[in-house]
Amino acid sequence: MIWKIFMHEISMFFLLLSSLVCGGFSILNLMKESSCIIEWELMFMNSSSMVFVIVLDWISLMFMSFVLLISGSVLYYSGSYMSGDKNVNRFMYLVLGFVLSMCFMVLSPNLVSILLGWDGLGLVSYALVIFYQNEKSANAGMLTILSNRVGDIAILLSIGLMSSLGGWNFFIWGIYMSDENWMLLKFLMVLGAMTKSAQIPFSAWLPAAMAAPTPVSALVHSSTLVTAGVYLMIRFSSGLEGSKAQSFLLIVSCLTMFMAGLGANFEYDLKKIIALSTLSQLGVMLSILSLGYQDLAFFHLLSHAMFKALLFMCAGAVIHNVGGYQDIRLMGGLIKYMPLTLSYMVIANLALCGFPFLAGFYSKDLLLETAFMSSVNMIVFLLYVISTSLTVMYTLRLLFYSMSGEFNLLSLSSVNDEDKIMVNSMNGLGIGAIVGGGALAWIIFPESYMICMSEVMKTLVLMVSVLGGVIGYLMNMMEVSFTLKSLNNYFFSAMAGSMWFMPFLSTKNLSSISFKGGSVIQKVGDKGWYEFYGGQGANKILTNIFLVLNELQLNSIKVFMKMFMVGIIFILCLYII
Repeated sequence: MIWKIFMHEISMFFLLLSSLVCGGFSILNLMKESSCIIEWELMFMNSSSMVFVIVLDWISLMFMSFVLLISGSVLYYSGSYMSGDKNVNRFMYLVLGFVLSMCFMVLSPNLVSILLGWDGLGLVSYALVIFYQNEKSANAGMLTILSNRVGDIAILLSIGLMSSLGGWNFFIWGIYMSDENWMLLKFLMVLGAMTKSAQIPFSAWLPAAMAAPTPVSALVHSSTLVTAGVYLMIRFSSGLEGSKAQSFLLIVSCLTMFMAGLGANFEYDLKKIIALSTLSQLGVMLSILSLGYQDLAFFHLLSHAMFKALLFMCAGAVIHNVGGYQDIRLMGGLIKYMPLTLSYMVIANLALCGFPFLAGFYSKDLLLETAFMSSVNMIVFLLYVISTSLTVMYTLRLLFYSMSGEFNLLSLSSVNDEDKIMVNSMNGLGIGAIVGGGALAWIIFPESYMICMSEVMKTLVLMVSVLGGVIGYLMNMMEVSFTLKSLNNYFFSAMAGSMWFMPFLSTKNLSSISFKGGSVIQKVGDKGWYEFYGGQGANKILTNIFLVLNELQLNSIKVFMKMFMVGIIFILCLYII
């Protein structure tokens, strides 16, 4: 019983201590420009050495420091959020397994050993999504794990292709993949990253995974599962430079960014709005990475992790206080009852919008200005501009519904900010969301980027953000007329609000086609022709051959007489002809 009470505190203490150690070593390695590689050769087969590798450079240690920091805060937060659940110990162990899998994935540059973390993330995420054991959770978990299996298969095929190089370390071999001979491998690696980071057409599983408990969502959407694909692409970026796979990833990520921002403006579920904002930011990270700026993608990955975890924690506290409801239309006026939680929520949302001098500003502003300076076409440029505007629109919409007006749920309610565990777990991430971006900018970029732009382009980010905020505010003020207008254009509203029909296509249509196709293959293949020419047929042919060989081996006189008579008949036939 004592262990059950204090497990969240013990886990938080060790994870935060480990985070401090990793962060210290990361800064030390960055200052000395050094790294440590540990190799353990497991086996040598067919001129390929299978090696378990751990890379301790500043990137892996800094990212692991952030993963451990957020995991410690989330586990401490879970001590209060999950206190009423009878399976709280199982939940804690699953989250710790999730963190362990992510650490394996972060530290390994080897495609074989990376599968320990890659598959571990997929398996534990399935166990966490179905944690509440109802039909909705089961369906969401199945969609999550099947979508992620596509990426797992892509990684397995990549391992098969890389075996011809004599090793699976993509740090080393990525430099030698500049020619067109390795296009298939590059597309497979991009496909793996797309499934883990939920890019189009694999986006449906990310909002569906909101069926998991909110602390899991805070962990998944900030620094673990969905960021694994981005981290893999950052590590593999040397192999992508100047390839068609890079251009393909740019288009897909920009479309995902636009689709998620548009869908969030039609969504009313609090957790799904934040999930779609994560999807939009993942598109931002992968798009800037595909332009060749992997250091900027890593910078935004770290700054985004802090305020997104804080945002989910605030959402969890709100949902916990309003009795489990997630519809933002049932909230309102919460700033009067939960001032501290809603203040943190405002800070996290403003950081997401890139408000000056918060964490998101340093990464997002630099990222967008660098993208505008790059040689991108007009479509990509417009997608960046519109997506930035849409981010401010759905953020103001979320704050408008939850903070302003009167409380809409019940006439009598005990909504308050008195849960010390929840509030204390937000404090560290709240400080990170305010000053973390500036600190990271000084550490990662001691020498600033050279930005040369016109005044119009320089102020464009600020202009479209303000414009998006004004439009979002006006749309919220005219909610009734806006709803009627959207009903007039029902197809557009339905398409935008349902992520371009991807959940429907990913579940009903795709599953029915695959199941029907599987049954046909089973009847025609496994139970049909494979029986004649597969195992049974081969067994019959080999049995007849072995019988003949057995007769010959016994040196039977009958066999030789038969062969002699056949030979004579054959010679006579030739003579007659």
